[in-house]
Amino acid sequence: MISVCLLALALLATLSAVGVTDSDGEPDIAVQNSATSQRHWVNTWTAMPQLTEPGNMPPPPFTGSDAVLVDTTLRQTLRVSTGGERIRLRFSNAFGGTALPLTAVTVALPQDGRAGVSAIEPGTLQPVTFGGRTSATVPVGAQLVSDPLDLELRPGTNLTVTAYLAEGQKSLALTSHPGSRTTSYLRHGDHTRAADLPGATATNHWYLLSDVEVVSRAGTAAVAVLGDSLTDGRGSTTNGNNRWPDQFFDRLQARPSTADVAVLNQAAGGNRVLNDGLGPNVLARLDRDILSRSGVAWLIVFEGINDIGTAAATETAQRAVTADLIAAYEQIIVRAHAQGIRVYGATLLPFGGNTPYDDPAGLREASRQAVNEWIRTSGGFDTVIDLDRAVRDPADPRRLRAELHDGDWLHLNPEGYRTLAAAVPTRLFRNPPRPSGLAAD
Repeated sequence: MISVCLLALALLATLSAVGVTDSDGEPDIAVQNSATSQRHWVNTWTAMPQLTEPGNMPPPPFTGSDAVLVDTTLRQTLRVSTGGERIRLRFSNAFGGTALPLTAVTVALPQDGRAGVSAIEPGTLQPVTFGGRTSATVPVGAQLVSDPLDLELRPGTNLTVTAYLAEGQKSLALTSHPGSRTTSYLRHGDHTRAADLPGATATNHWYLLSDVEVVSRAGTAAVAVLGDSLTDGRGSTTNGNNRWPDQFFDRLQARPSTADVAVLNQAAGGNRVLNDGLGPNVLARLDRDILSRSGVAWLIVFEGINDIGTAAATETAQRAVTADLIAAYEQIIVRAHAQGIRVYGATLLPFGGNTPYDDPAGLREASRQAVNEWIRTSGGFDTVIDLDRAVRDPADPRRLRAELHDGDWLHLNPEGYRTLAAAVPTRLFRNPPRPSGLAAD
């Protein structure tokens, strides 16, 4: 009996080594472990929740003196990454000052499949329920997961989510993701089932919605990205979905061996690794944004520029922030590895010429170089993704290539984001390192 088992194991190992080679030159595994044979939940879209700053609150008259979104319909569009046959939504009240009552929620496909439009495709609208009820309340600091909804989504589909708040939220502390790069719409009254919202007020922010999950086939998994404004897409095209994670997802979709990989953008402009800035620091939000998300198998850490840039331009301060960043990366790696997640380190981009980050003495540049040297050579990360090398000016490595930035020598334009996306090897995202996600209900 023992010899038969050994023979079977040897045969399985042999079969598992047989595969085909794609354009990245790496073999695909031809045989999947039976543990991943069942369909399961995977996050397909995320928006990092933040406390809304005064300048990013809903425009008048939707922000009052002591409440927001009273008697208001909020219609938002988002682009999912991987597809699936069922979906569920997550609403966040992480930073709300009071409970968040949702009176009604619907989903639909947007007109012509476009992002940032207020009209929906006829016949696609469906109500969303929570424990079988059409209304629900999200407690302070909590999130709310909807019931599963039968809605087949193809990869890269735009989705419309419409919510009505009869009472609004009786607080001026509101959860949102300001850097949506996508147009949303506000109108008084309940228009959750309306085909369009004529006369609605447009705003380029997302509010309250934090996640979409899908039931997807075996082998589907997600790569999450921890980042700042470079990942959140400052300098990208509004409603264009051309941030670098969007364009990287398009590359994954073009290859059969990675077509089942979701991409989760867990970034925010101004975010930092060590200290709160715009949104909680990375060490504080890691569990919420990465470790608790469905189906995450890989993590790209691409953050630290704001820590260096906001630390004082003194030798003492820069030595400290360099050491603290490296220690923080080690913490992120340990915590993610404990959940079976592979962690890839991305080098920090140059900011020479940027005001205020580029100091005359070059102390912040020295910190960036020291951090990048650690990322490249320490062996701490499972793999290094050298984004610095992809976009720096060969004639002046302290600066971005002139044709790739958006004018401030820090943020990129759509071509710059395309260059970042092209620099991430797709072969790193074959064959998830562990069974990803829980079986579908």
